[in-house]
Amino acid sequence: MPGVVFDLDGTLIHSAPDIHAAVNRTLADEGADPLSLAQVAGFIGNGVPVLLQRVMAARHEAPDAARHADLVARFMRHYEADPATLTTIYPGVEAALCHLAGAGWKIGLCTNKPAAASWKILEHFGLSELFSVVIGGDSLPQRKPDPTPLLAAAAELDTDPVLFVGDSEIDAATALAAGLRFALFTEGYRHAPLHDLPHHGLFSHHDDLPALLDHLLI
Repeated sequence: MPGVVFDLDGTLIHSAPDIHAAVNRTLADEGADPLSLAQVAGFIGNGVPVLLQRVMAARHEAPDAARHADLVARFMRHYEADPATLTTIYPGVEAALCHLAGAGWKIGLCTNKPAAASWKILEHFGLSELFSVVIGGDSLPQRKPDPTPLLAAAAELDTDPVLFVGDSEIDAATALAAGLRFALFTEGYRHAPLHDLPHHGLFSHHDDLPALLDHLLI
């Protein structure tokens, strides 16, 4: 029985609008000017603490641990209240996941988004029952691109082999460090050129994913 672990943001869902809204609500609490969607989208991928570090840098704030902790806490209150108001799933995701589950694949999630918010989003879209494990950015001390969270998700799936599906430089580096074959979704939050990211297969629509994963098993 094969297994596959997915990234979440930029791979299964377009979550930048909700993250952007929560960032700007956090800034509005203190009367600060909002940031653009493009700015905030460029900050996504390394987890909430890094997101807020980048928000502080964009506002030319000096590093300050207490200030950073306060922003993280306020952002999480705004975001976790409803993390799926503006978020959408990419076309073909539900069908692809259902196809994989029906074909005997075990499915997991490894994301730098907090686990509770990740489960809430999966439940919102009716996908949570398809996932055997969710490792979030707060599940372990390490976050991607450290391979530890991905290897933990793979271990819980307890299948051979396990493949990884993601969209970014972070995911590519994580897969490489973990020694797992990697399928790269080209329409997510990647910043580097495709040829700069190590991968074993590419896809631009989730309709093509089941066949690609079957090919990567060979």
